[in-house]
Amino acid sequence: MPDRKPKHDHPTPRKEKTCKTCKTCGRAFAFRKEHEQDWDIVKFCSEACRNQKATASTTELEQAILALLAERTADGDKSKTICPSEAAKLVAGNVGGRYLSAREKERSTRRDWEALVEPARTAARRLVAQNKIVITQHNQIVDPATAKGPIRLRLR
Repeated sequence: MPDRKPKHDHPTPRKEKTCKTCKTCGRAFAFRKEHEQDWDIVKFCSEACRNQKATASTTELEQAILALLAERTADGDKSKTICPSEAAKLVAGNVGGRYLSAREKERSTRRDWEALVEPARTAARRLVAQNKIVITQHNQIVDPATAKGPIRLRLR
């Protein structure tokens, strides 16, 4: 048996534990103990974001949000808001470049637009970054990166 030198108990060099942003939703997330071994390759804030498959283009969702807000505030009252799910429903109803009739919309299942809610929230965060809209909760403007739960969108 060859002579082996015992390994010294050297601590591994600490990697810089700065915040990263999620590739899917754009939220900032901080270092967690579970990411200790692979912090350099972590790209997503959660398993849900990692598994998310966007089915609609982001520009469609952004246009839908702005169109719904323009309709809502046509009377000049900019305090009116929409929910991101309304934009998801609008984009999900647009099949093959045309909007569905009321009867066809009834047939479409909730599953069609439910997958677009998180991409709609992401599109809303991009619109906030462009200073076009604000995100509110309980009529108070909130930071889009930290907003959790039900949100409303309002023109700036």
